[in-house]
Amino acid sequence: MHVVEITIGPKGAVKVDRVVSAVDCGMVVNPDGLRAQIEGAILFGLTAALKGEIGIDKGAVVQSNFNDYEMLRLADCPEIEIHIREDDGPVGGGGEPGVPPVAPALANAIFAATGVRIRELPVKKHSLSRQDKA
Repeated sequence: MHVVEITIGPKGAVKVDRVVSAVDCGMVVNPDGLRAQIEGAILFGLTAALKGEIGIDKGAVVQSNFNDYEMLRLADCPEIEIHIREDDGPVGGGGEPGVPPVAPALANAIFAATGVRIRELPVKKHSLSRQDKA
């Protein structure tokens, strides 16, 4: 589970300030490794939700490599806080489960801040500018 805190700039730019994550994946063998997995999953999910878009032109993918695919940069990375709930359940995975809840948590934060429901990703397709709401 993730909770996302954001700031919306005057021109509608979304800045993710903080992500708090609660993780319950059974017995944790390597807590630092689990934290790293969840941090990476959060950043991967934020990249996809905020910027990720694959364009198609005449049946071909427009982006040829990472230089053509907009990604989250280090300066854009939020503070990440991870809380691990350990128990004696079976050992499970910790990487992929961190990705799916990112976009809904981000969309809910945007709705709470602006009243705008994001129903299509990436977020960069939407105008969240205060001038557009006047």
